Amino acid sequence: MARRQILSLSERESLLALPDDELTLTRMAYFSEHDLALICAHRKPASRFGFAVLLCYLKNVGFAPDKKIPPSDALLKHIASRLNLTGDLWPAYLSGRDTTRREHLTELYRYLGVKAFTGKIQQDCITHLLSMATRTDKGILLAEEMLVWLRQNNVIIPAIDVVERTCAEAMAGGDKIVFQTLNAPLTPAHRDALDRLLESSDNQSSRLTWLLQPPGKINGKNVLQHLDRLSSVESLALPEGIDRTIHQNRLLKLAREGRKMSSRDLTRFSATRRHAILVCVLEEARATLTDEVIELHERMLNSLFSKAKRTQAERLQQTGKLIQSKLRQYIDVGQALSDARDSGDDPWLAIENILPWPEFVASLEETRHLARKNNFDPLHIITEKYSILRKYAPRMLSTLQLVATPAAQPLADALVVIKDMYLKHSRKVPATAPLEFVPESWHRVVITPAGIDRQYYEFCALSELKGALRSGDIWVKGSRRYKNFDDYLIPEKDFDKLTPALPLPVSADYHEYITSRMTLLQSRLEEVNAMAALGELPDVEISDRGVKVSPLDNCVPAQVSPLAELVYSMLPRPKITEILDEVNGWTTFTRHFSHIKNDITRPDTRLLLTTILADGINLGLTKMAEACPGSTKSSLEDIQAWYIRDETYSAALAELVNAQGKRPLAAFWGDGTTSSSDGQNFRTGSTGRYAGQVNPKYGQEPGRQFYTHISDQYSPFYTCIISRVRDSTHVLDGLLYHESDLKIREHYTDTAGFTDHVFALMHLLGFAFCPRIRDLHDKKLFIKGKADQYPALQSLISTTSLNLKEIEIHWREVLRLATSIKQ
Repeated sequence: MARRQILSLSERESLLALPDDELTLTRMAYFSEHDLALICAHRKPASRFGFAVLLCYLKNVGFAPDKKIPPSDALLKHIASRLNLTGDLWPAYLSGRDTTRREHLTELYRYLGVKAFTGKIQQDCITHLLSMATRTDKGILLAEEMLVWLRQNNVIIPAIDVVERTCAEAMAGGDKIVFQTLNAPLTPAHRDALDRLLESSDNQSSRLTWLLQPPGKINGKNVLQHLDRLSSVESLALPEGIDRTIHQNRLLKLAREGRKMSSRDLTRFSATRRHAILVCVLEEARATLTDEVIELHERMLNSLFSKAKRTQAERLQQTGKLIQSKLRQYIDVGQALSDARDSGDDPWLAIENILPWPEFVASLEETRHLARKNNFDPLHIITEKYSILRKYAPRMLSTLQLVATPAAQPLADALVVIKDMYLKHSRKVPATAPLEFVPESWHRVVITPAGIDRQYYEFCALSELKGALRSGDIWVKGSRRYKNFDDYLIPEKDFDKLTPALPLPVSADYHEYITSRMTLLQSRLEEVNAMAALGELPDVEISDRGVKVSPLDNCVPAQVSPLAELVYSMLPRPKITEILDEVNGWTTFTRHFSHIKNDITRPDTRLLLTTILADGINLGLTKMAEACPGSTKSSLEDIQAWYIRDETYSAALAELVNAQGKRPLAAFWGDGTTSSSDGQNFRTGSTGRYAGQVNPKYGQEPGRQFYTHISDQYSPFYTCIISRVRDSTHVLDGLLYHESDLKIREHYTDTAGFTDHVFALMHLLGFAFCPRIRDLHDKKLFIKGKADQYPALQSLISTTSLNLKEIEIHWREVLRLATSIKQ
């Protein structure tokens, strides 16, 4: 089988490295009475010492040290201390006869019941690793599994080159199994169709390239083009469930690899590998296209409603002066009528003294027009853009396969009615069309005296579809983001196996859990109630209006600022390129930017760092190539395509965070167990406006928001890009899915990071949550029992008691959700 480098230099060094903590070394250097008797049977001190070192290594780590892999100095000292010998005897032992060492190893093999690594054992090991190799192609994971298997089977661990070679053969075998598995259900027609995707004429790109194009600007034309792409993928009629025949890790890896390759690159592969990669690319593209079509629809609706609001505001502003004049006019008329009543004069004459009667009648009509609802409610003018929605909605509803829960069935039935109307070219909504899904705010425009308004009915249904997809009440077959909610969770059978030892810091037994929490809640309520009654709560005031917390004072004295400026002025001002080079020299973080196909890193880091810098300062590859001698746009594009990915950035960031945390200076700021997170919005301009998305919190201009988690040592250990969602949606992501060695226990956010759901999940996952809560005086505590038990806290306690029965009913599903999120 093919041999390839699957381990980096650092992975090779770490794989067989001994632990360096004192407790582990002490345990490794422990010898039983039988061990000591065997050691003391050897006459010379160097021979006894060498024999003891070999025994220690074979018994604890499964291999013997030699000249290429010298033993740990710390371990040698522990062994020497245990045997009352000096720790400098190892070189003397190695300089002795090779025959003596081989005899010692043979004796130890018999004593420990272990055997050497032979060709037969290697084949058995490869067979064992094949299962894992079909799930992952990470060399270090295979190597670690190989060492576990060897130790379980009492086999001596061979040289690292042999380990790597064995894993490489297992990986090649795993690749072959994956390719064959994906090809097995394909028919000759499927294979021909896949090959035709790679064909291209002189002036046109291949069909595969067209299928993988991003959606582009938000308009009906681009939605239709994306629906065409999705229909093209569906027309291939790949076997149902082919994406589930291999592990998702391998499918995603092959899909990413295929996306990076040109059609010409793919044609150079064998048919089996080429077709397998194309299947993965298409299955991943199907999910991506489905999600992007739905996202385009959501953004289209958001855009239409935003434009309607702006149009309504502009119209109101244009009629503002006229409204003001009418108000003044009717104030004059009202005053004249009031005066006429007091004096007994003719009221009609009083009105005509203000303005002639025909003008008064005309003014009434003008005022009636100004007072129409559609002048004040943007919902009344949304149908002016109905043609935009009508352009793509029929295709979208006929292409997407929607499935509804019982709660959303009326909406699903309404969408079926709308789809039938499109097919039959009906102009009128059937009187039997479902209306249960129509919100109260839409009733006045959807349901009219003449019947159901078709345009408003469609707008309402498609608008409600957006919310139902987000809530999970409606899901889409083939989608990744909008799939059945249960598919996100650990399967029931697997969860049953995990229940005895859940990876959560709470008890799986509901009664045990709730008893401990209610006891803690009661004791804390009694404590706080007593302090509040005496006015002893620090910086907190509780009254009938609720709770008020005093603002925090700045803990940094004002005298520090001049000193800080002085220190900053003393620091050197190196170039950013020099900083990157120097930090990479300390941490070798560039080793994490490996090739997507073979995980090999670039020996020359100059172009890699140049490409990373282009990303970091948002300069773009063209301008960066022009600014850096020796680099070209094409070379930087190749590096960006093959070496730079989200996962490589995450691994490199973790390397930097870990290195910074080990510096003694970091401990002055914190111990790395506390963190905070916040978002920063950046406006998008030029062509980037089409990729940007609107978050109402930051106005109506499109942008991108970077949501960053920072530890108390000031290291940004996690960053993600969000746009249209609340910060709280991604608070847990940074705490659970960062790759650094930080052990965060307490997390802080601003008001956007706070929701009840996040509070609950933080507790279930073992984090202390400290958000800034807006309108704290309006929040209520829910307790078991009556509020009058705690008179000083009555203004804070809800009159509604905790519904513990509801928690008990859903406790198992709560744990299943939390476990799924953690894993």
